[in-house]
Amino acid sequence: MRFLSIILLLFITLSCSNTKKKRTGLIDFIPKNSAVVLKARNIESLQSTISNSELIQQFSKANIYQNLETQFANLDILKSNSPLLICFSKTKEDSLNYTLITKYHDSLFVTDSLKNYKEESFPFKKSTIIKSTLNKNVFYSAIIDSIFIASSSKKTIELASTPVSIDNEKQKIYKSTDKENLSVIIDTKANVISSIFIEDSIPLKTFTNYLALDIDASQNTLKFNGITKATDSAKSLVNIFKNTIPQVNTIQHITPSNSDAFMSFTFNDFKVLKHNLALFREKDTITSTTNLFDDVIEIGVIYEDEKRAIVLNSTDIIATKDALLAEQNIEETYRDISIYNFSNSSLFLETFSPLISSNQAKLYCVLDQFFVFAADLEMLQNIISNYQNKTTLGSRNYFKDVQEELSDAASILMITNSNSLETIINKNLTETPSLTLEAYKTSALQFIYDTNFSHVNAIIKKNKTKAVEQSISEEFNIKLDADLLNTPQFVTNHITKQKDIVVQDIENNLYLISNSGKIQWKKQLQGPVLGKIEQIDIYKNGRLQLVFATPNRVYILDRKGKDVSSFPLKFSDAITQPLSVFDYDNNKKYRLLVTQGKNVLMYDAKGKIVKGFTFKAANNTIISQPQHFRIGNKDYITITTENKLLILDRVGKTRVTPKTTLSFSSKPIYIYLSKFTTTTNKGDLISIDTKGNVTTQNLNLSSKNNIATTSKTLVYQSENKLTIRNKTINLDYGNYADAEIFILNNKIYVSITDLQSQKTYLFDSQAKLLPNFPVYANSKIDLANSDKDKNLEFITKGDSNSVLLYQIN
Repeated sequence: MRFLSIILLLFITLSCSNTKKKRTGLIDFIPKNSAVVLKARNIESLQSTISNSELIQQFSKANIYQNLETQFANLDILKSNSPLLICFSKTKEDSLNYTLITKYHDSLFVTDSLKNYKEESFPFKKSTIIKSTLNKNVFYSAIIDSIFIASSSKKTIELASTPVSIDNEKQKIYKSTDKENLSVIIDTKANVISSIFIEDSIPLKTFTNYLALDIDASQNTLKFNGITKATDSAKSLVNIFKNTIPQVNTIQHITPSNSDAFMSFTFNDFKVLKHNLALFREKDTITSTTNLFDDVIEIGVIYEDEKRAIVLNSTDIIATKDALLAEQNIEETYRDISIYNFSNSSLFLETFSPLISSNQAKLYCVLDQFFVFAADLEMLQNIISNYQNKTTLGSRNYFKDVQEELSDAASILMITNSNSLETIINKNLTETPSLTLEAYKTSALQFIYDTNFSHVNAIIKKNKTKAVEQSISEEFNIKLDADLLNTPQFVTNHITKQKDIVVQDIENNLYLISNSGKIQWKKQLQGPVLGKIEQIDIYKNGRLQLVFATPNRVYILDRKGKDVSSFPLKFSDAITQPLSVFDYDNNKKYRLLVTQGKNVLMYDAKGKIVKGFTFKAANNTIISQPQHFRIGNKDYITITTENKLLILDRVGKTRVTPKTTLSFSSKPIYIYLSKFTTTTNKGDLISIDTKGNVTTQNLNLSSKNNIATTSKTLVYQSENKLTIRNKTINLDYGNYADAEIFILNNKIYVSITDLQSQKTYLFDSQAKLLPNFPVYANSKIDLANSDKDKNLEFITKGDSNSVLLYQIN
């Protein structure tokens, strides 16, 4: 667990010189004595993981972090979008060295504007070592084979110039990690991480040789998935499960919900496990004359403060009872369950050490297929009462929530509560930080033995209190690297069929964020996104792309944030309205309409001009986004200027000529009651039918007004007055963003946000405010069902640099 705190130290950057040599793999430069290697997609994804994980942030309280943070202060100058490795190794003085490895490019870092920076050069073999000093902090760097290497140790840089062979097992472990995720590779022999178990008798260095884990971090959850490999079969404890088959873990069904932890070990053949344990303990055999374990497929340990209970899960209850015929002296009866004396209290230690370290089991009872042994009578009574009352850990929602992320059958399963989690963390730190872990009610670690290696799954998850019906709960609050530029927006994740979030910051970085709060990627754009981002399926294979315009570009991005072929399209003249995306016949033959002042250009999804669209320019500047509608079996494209509404067909010819000389506002066009509907520049409602006939209605709107409609519902606002289907709500005076309509599950919702008081309101179609609104918000909202449950979620701007996701329960 210590590597979790180490991740926090990685705002490191650095200095170098130019080279044109061919690069080699990053793995080839990992220092030989590296104990922990972090592998990240890029520096920004690493920083995002650190800053948005509540648990990782808690490690900032540890002295190890604070000391190194001081050492690395003001070194956040690395500018790289390439994969990187950060390696940590112990020195003879038990301090920590770091080494950063990434691909070199000319703009990797710029030192010209740095204050208190100086550097010295030292020729070394065929390269140059740079000693950099920034605010009294020193690091060394060099470029070797187009790879940039920086380290707190000069010796490490010197050794990097000499190729070192990487053993095959480490290479396999390294390659098993996911290129898209943050990963950690741990060499247990270095003993930087002393233990990952609640059981003190299982140190990590004797458990396995290497761990390679992909890290999935969100605000309230840390997940680890990967493998472990032990090269020496007999000397690594994980290999005692070799030639056994994992069984379904069941100890949770006998563990009281108020226990601190349990460990479960499963196997299909006790004789094989016994033989493997003897090899590990360097004994010819394990002396045992009992047949108690012959039909046991799972053995568990329940932890309660300093007390221990040992549980056997038997497939043949009668045979296991027969093995205990000599142990039938009843100590007492509790709730109709006999508690017997047990004379061979050291049996479990002698048989299963080091999996079990307890030798005090002098009592036992039988609960269905479970045979429970303990030294403490009260502990047995607690197990009996919880089992009978069905209040075991397995019945708790917070356990079930974690169990969903795990395999049903594992060779080793450890479940801990928050206290035991903190105990494990503290085993790996030289000092004890003040952690707040009460909300992490259940954490899990499991190993599933396979052929010559073991799968590893782990999860540390903040428990969500069951929401009260009709309440509104904040699901996450994600901080970006800079202030938000626009309103967060939901988009469809075509893989999960759920929703992701897109948002842009003031530095024109576009982010894709999962519905659990994980930043998937960040991409620098040419300028601010105009309007909303649309999604299209240009390959007609169900995979969706993001499509939008900035002032001088039209982008199509794939799910990973990469530009689709032929895009972005570049424009010298400014794009002045959001990109209009048309799919006339819903057959995915998309048309992209670009607006530049009074001119328009239509492109297909390959970025080529559509020659059949004949309309080129309006009489005046286009003041709102061009739109496409279908009424009956006819297509209509609307283009609005201040004194004219142009209604065209799909090839750009005039389809309807409105019979009016009124001037129009810049509000969008809607289809309301089968008519083209918007407002005039004086705030009157204007409706135009498909024959060009015009009707107007004075809504008594102020200069600050807005309308939104569905086909049958009209919503309009004027200052602090909001009208929904002719029902007017008088809101508090404020600075209101435009009201919006959402249709979800055949219901209409109307949202409006007061930017002055930082509150958002949500009404139903009858103008009734939903329970527990308003809530805190700093922008308009986007409303959707973003996940698997039936509850609706909405996103908004929180603080200046944060995205808030709420759930309506």
